Amino acid sequence: MEQEILHYPNLKTVLMVEQVLKEAELAITREELKKRLPTQIMHQTLNVILEYLEEKGLIIDGHKGILWAHSDSPKLREALAQGTELLNLNEKK
Repeated sequence: MEQEILHYPNLKTVLMVEQVLKEAELAITREELKKRLPTQIMHQTLNVILEYLEEKGLIIDGHKGILWAHSDSPKLREALAQGTELLNLNEKK
């Protein structure tokens, strides 16, 4: 059941939500997230942002709350790349 989106978020709002989630040490609820934001945000707009971030693999939105999951670590990226190379080699055998 898709709902009509009445208000799309602007980039400033998306970045604001990202920053709050990055700074949170543990999973936080939608209500807690809204409290931590410097400005008010419509619930539907927040849901659009969270759906976008989850589709991009930046967050995990579970029953206990929302958690920032993306890592900019170069070591992690390198390890993932090497792991993918090993998987590809094993598939060719």
